[in-house]
Amino acid sequence: MNKVESALRRTTDTKALVIGVDTFPQTAEMFKSLSPARRALVVADLNTWRVAGEEVHRILAEAGIAQDEPHIFTDPKLYAEWTFVEELDGVLAATDAVPVAVGSGVINDLTKLCSHHNGRRYMVVGTAASMDGYTAYGASITKDGNKQTFDCPAPLGMVLDPSISAAAPACMSASGYADLIAKIPAGADWMLADAVGADKMDDFAFGLVQEGLKEALCDPAGVHAGNVAKVEQLAEGLLLSGFAMQATQSSRPASGAEHQFSHLWDMEHLRFRGASVSHGFKVGIGTLASMAFLEMLLDAPVEQLDVEKCVAAWKSWEETERDIRAVFDNDPEFVARGLTETRGKYVDKEGLREQLVRLKQAWPGLRGRIRDQIIPFGEVHRRLELVGAPCEPEQIGVSRAHFRASFEKIPYMRSRYTVVDVAFRCGWMEEWLDRLFGKGGVWQVEDR
Repeated sequence: MNKVESALRRTTDTKALVIGVDTFPQTAEMFKSLSPARRALVVADLNTWRVAGEEVHRILAEAGIAQDEPHIFTDPKLYAEWTFVEELDGVLAATDAVPVAVGSGVINDLTKLCSHHNGRRYMVVGTAASMDGYTAYGASITKDGNKQTFDCPAPLGMVLDPSISAAAPACMSASGYADLIAKIPAGADWMLADAVGADKMDDFAFGLVQEGLKEALCDPAGVHAGNVAKVEQLAEGLLLSGFAMQATQSSRPASGAEHQFSHLWDMEHLRFRGASVSHGFKVGIGTLASMAFLEMLLDAPVEQLDVEKCVAAWKSWEETERDIRAVFDNDPEFVARGLTETRGKYVDKEGLREQLVRLKQAWPGLRGRIRDQIIPFGEVHRRLELVGAPCEPEQIGVSRAHFRASFEKIPYMRSRYTVVDVAFRCGWMEEWLDRLFGKGGVWQVEDR
């Protein structure tokens, strides 16, 4: 049994996946198997209709599958935004047809949510290896100016031809690569969370993401050049990450501190040169941030940590609440999120003592596991550059001062325990940030 077959035995939503060159004809067979005697409705945008949608429509027709008129989004500024959710909801409300999404992140998320709104499942034919959300539970949609994740099932089935994905704009594969390399620090974060008792490891889901991950990441230049075999490896890694999230009903297997930077910048409506920054590109910079902290943790005197000093300095919830309001400048939206998320992982002094004692006890073995898990900061930087992804914060519109300030907000962004929480709870945050952003640091802030 290969990894895909093994994963499908644990997935809650997706029942079929086909990856391979010239696999589009299998779309019709999969549709008949998963949605027998149902009509189909192809959903695409102008680009994805041209590269794959028209062919999928023809394949379904030739197989005798009845279809509604395809819905093709024509807005050149198509985004995963509520206006387009309302547009597709209106189309699906008028039919009982099963949607077949043809596209990548935006088309998939719109179709995923609208299918759920209209009480049916859907299929997706992927056109790019650009993110891990194809097979993940939930859809990321901007509503009322804020990017939110809405609960909705992953696709019932998926087909992906890597030769089509390899021919997509290089920036899409670069974004997918950055999203995949993020699983490296995310895995280390899960190790840390498990060690302190904050989030128990699921060995199946961890292995599903991590086994073969470094091999899939070994040739960023090949991915950039559109090598079909390398893009297929990339796509499989991303899809397996989605399956792991299905299996655990959580993004924990694929997301750590690096994704919290992306969540923060989403809420800040980060734009670069007038355009939104892709999820993968934001996560790529977040990955560098996580790697920098993980390397400093490996060099830190964890065995000599003065637990009682940390406990004595630990703030009460009332003091923490004041800090949250201050760090977010009393912005109501950020404060509300910060209070909710931080409350989910906050511990009192006794809880902190227990966590830090567990960390010290586990550290002799844990240190080696984390060292084996990570890819060095410099190598991650090199690979992001080779694949064509941003490798400096300025390349996504984040100044170095803004970047430092982002680190200071991360402990309050998500209830998930990560390396940033280790630094925060051990009292190392300011020292580590000074090393990164002070004189001689990798992100030296010139006016400091």
